[in-house]
Amino acid sequence: MAKRVTGPEIEKLIQLLAKVPGLGPRSARRAALHMIKKKDQLMGPLARAIGEAHDKVIICSRCGNVDTSDPCTVCNDDRRDQTMIIVVEDVSDLWALERAGAMNAAYHVLGGTLSPLEGVGPDDLNIKGLIDRVAEGGIREVIIAVNATIEGQTTAHYIIDHLAGMEVKITRLAHGVPVGGELDYLDEGTLSAALRSRTAI
Repeated sequence: MAKRVTGPEIEKLIQLLAKVPGLGPRSARRAALHMIKKKDQLMGPLARAIGEAHDKVIICSRCGNVDTSDPCTVCNDDRRDQTMIIVVEDVSDLWALERAGAMNAAYHVLGGTLSPLEGVGPDDLNIKGLIDRVAEGGIREVIIAVNATIEGQTTAHYIIDHLAGMEVKITRLAHGVPVGGELDYLDEGTLSAALRSRTAI
């Protein structure tokens, strides 16, 4: 059994950092040590930023984005084409598309994909919110930008079925997005090309 070489506060910091995606136990120890060495320049400001985010970050009741206001900055931006909605699985996908800068449209975050094996059904996602937005009128196109996975495609078909009969054009990302690929890991060029080459369903 390894001996403890730090106090419980540092051990707790390492354990929490290890829960961050992309950081395992070894990376978490390195990150914690770096923060401790840069206590004044990094740890203090980081602690304050995390505290402020904890207190102020909320989920937009309209689109599902995370922000400090509701409606969020994207929904409140009158320079965007609010008649077009890009439907994504997660906020990370929204951020990836924004980095690409391919379109200046509104978004709708589903919060995941349908997955019967994992017990995720339509009521667990923000699908009803999307259908309600389209039913309100004023939306001319819904761009389905879910990941090219089995779950993503199942979710896309579910949405298409429930938007059938509404006065709205439904498109999806072109096949420039590889099957099994996830938007958050694609480069901006691929995302831009996929949005420009979207096809009718």
